[in-house]
Amino acid sequence: MSAETASTEAASDAQIVSCEPATGAEIWRGAVCSVDDVVERARRAWPGWAAQPLSTRMELVRRFANEVRKEAEPLAELIAREVGKPLWEARAEVEAVVAKVEVSIRAYAERTSQRKLDSALQGTMALRHKPHGVMLVLGPYNFPAHLPNAHIVPALIAGNVVIFKPSEKAPATGELLARCFHRAGISTGVVQLAIGGPLEGQDLVAHNGVDGVLFTGSANTGISINRRLATRPDKVVALEMGGNNPIVLWDTPKVTDAAALVVQSAFASAGQRCTAARRLIVKASLHDAMMAEIKTLADRIIVGAPFDDPAPFMGPVIDNAAADGLAESFLYLLSNGGKAIKHLIRQDENLPFLSPAIIDTTALKDRPDVELFGPILQVIRVDDFDEAIAEANNTRFGLAASLIGGSPQDYNRFWAHVRAGIINWNRTTTGPSHSAPMGGIGLSGNHRPSGYYAADYCAYPVASGEMEQPRAMIGVGLR
Repeated sequence: MSAETASTEAASDAQIVSCEPATGAEIWRGAVCSVDDVVERARRAWPGWAAQPLSTRMELVRRFANEVRKEAEPLAELIAREVGKPLWEARAEVEAVVAKVEVSIRAYAERTSQRKLDSALQGTMALRHKPHGVMLVLGPYNFPAHLPNAHIVPALIAGNVVIFKPSEKAPATGELLARCFHRAGISTGVVQLAIGGPLEGQDLVAHNGVDGVLFTGSANTGISINRRLATRPDKVVALEMGGNNPIVLWDTPKVTDAAALVVQSAFASAGQRCTAARRLIVKASLHDAMMAEIKTLADRIIVGAPFDDPAPFMGPVIDNAAADGLAESFLYLLSNGGKAIKHLIRQDENLPFLSPAIIDTTALKDRPDVELFGPILQVIRVDDFDEAIAEANNTRFGLAASLIGGSPQDYNRFWAHVRAGIINWNRTTTGPSHSAPMGGIGLSGNHRPSGYYAADYCAYPVASGEMEQPRAMIGVGLR
């Protein structure tokens, strides 16, 4: 047997294994895909799908929504098991998958509407849109159904076919989501599941048969994709990355409500949301009273397995490696001048359950500008509002920011000067509306927001000058 043959056979035998964070038990395993085969099937399927009337494509994604409704509870239970989020939160994710369909249909009609401008002498100027072709969707693990679906459905409506590579940490959810598309009558070539790890993802990104890459995940991976495709302007690339998101707490009589907004922003999904608040910037004169309220509420948070009774607010983080990294990060902050308000506690050394943690990092000379993807909230005390805005902008990221309290004039200043793609007032940093764009600036994105604006990167505009008969003359410069 040649070395090349042995290598090919070894690759074909490779498998991805998914385990429950809450128990460590294996729940799924599957073979790694052949990248070339996946792309070849997608390219064969694209002409037929693109030729379908728009009304047909819309009807098929509506059937997909109905299939998800039928599988709502099994899908929610699978999400809860595979990524560790509480069952109530997994159910909310399934509802978001269904809701995305009608939002995407409405958004496509609005963002890519056909237009015609008539002129008697110049004929007609028409604007229509075309699909790109084969779109690669790289899904994250924190919302393993909703976030990839937010790329897949708009891509399908526009007439693209999709290669869907779920996170290697959530392949079972990806498989069930793909099955719902197939049961709706969308073929396995039009929505194709590609199981694999980082290597397969890199090969798909660089493959000549892929026309676009739609990514949701970490800044490091997004930068790697951007670098890999720097010489390929022919490929559309939409990067939705994370954030070192600030939440500014200012004058407010609603102390209890403000504390709830901070805790929800920082600790929902065990802090594993790209929009989660990582930094609490608080007016110094409010610090003691507000932190007492926030800590009291954080101390009441139930951390547990997805199906526990009473239901937990937080489940585990995705795996032990993530838990170890977060524990090391908290220790680093503590060793470099941070003061623990609420310690990060590992409940079981063998499982990735972490308590919500709060640490005052005001005294840190050089606060690390990183996305700590878990339940760690850094507190920074400031004396005036200009300092609060400057601190909010003290990051290379720019995804979400929120002001809690303050006057309308304060919010106007905050909105005008804070650099972020999502800016809220007296709302959490998390949970953006389905009917709004979702994306950021800096290391949080590449100016191709998803959400309601996903249609913008799923189809390209074509301007056409049209006349039913040729009519022209040259009036200058002829002998």
